Amino acid sequence: MNLDRAVLALAGTMTVASVALAAFSSTWWLLLTAFVGLNLLQASITGFCPAAHVFRKLGVDAGCAFR
Repeated sequence: MNLDRAVLALAGTMTVASVALAAFSSTWWLLLTAFVGLNLLQASITGFCPAAHVFRKLGVDAGCAFR
C-alpha cells in the first residue's frame, strides 16, 4: 500500500465510522465527517495532508499525490 491509498483508506474509514456513529449514537458525530471532508479539500488545494505526514513517518512508501 502506498501513501495515497493509505490516506484515502483512512479518510473513507473515518467517514463511514462517523456516519455509523451518527446513525446509532449522536448526530454530533457528523462533525467528524465534516472535518474529514474539509481536510481533504484543504489537502487538494495546498498539497499538505497531516495524515500523509504521519504515514510517511511510519514508513509507508510514497505515492503520486503526496511526496
